[in-house]
Amino acid sequence: MAQEKEKQGKKSEEKQQAKPGQEKQRGRPVPVIESAKLVRILGKDIPGDKKVVHGLTFIKGISWTFSNAACHKLKIDENKKIQDLNQDEIAKITEFIKNPQVPQFLLNRRKDIYTGKDAHLIGADLDLQREFDIKRLKKIKSYKGSRHTLGQPVRGQRTKAHFRKNKKSGTGARKKEKPASK
Repeated sequence: MAQEKEKQGKKSEEKQQAKPGQEKQRGRPVPVIESAKLVRILGKDIPGDKKVVHGLTFIKGISWTFSNAACHKLKIDENKKIQDLNQDEIAKITEFIKNPQVPQFLLNRRKDIYTGKDAHLIGADLDLQREFDIKRLKKIKSYKGSRHTLGQPVRGQRTKAHFRKNKKSGTGARKKEKPASK
């Protein structure tokens, strides 16, 4: 009997012992999360454990295709971790994103209405320009602008079953009942 209790005691101790990379908290092993080094590129913090191709897509306005093109153009290994980049490579990436030398179809703002030039917008500039475009569509009262105003789908989707999010339930407005008068 005593031997069995010792065996059970040893088993429970083995279970409670922390594995490498874990700490004990209230008798239970808890995994330790190593804080990955953050790299800041164009005002966006990117986790250092991500590969360069994947990490660049964290920046608003940069797609997988654009990120891949940047790596090929700058001759940076795509599988390299973001935290392993040196300051010179980060500066190259920043300069490339600000002034990309890629084919026209990779840019997100081609033939701008006001300037007529091709550009690639990122971050807050992209949001602001999109907002201005929607305001312009509403101002000229185009079909797309009126759909934006009504909160309806703009690109021809059906509305029978979807696009009911944040809408009032029911078709008619309910009348409030008046309290009974004496």
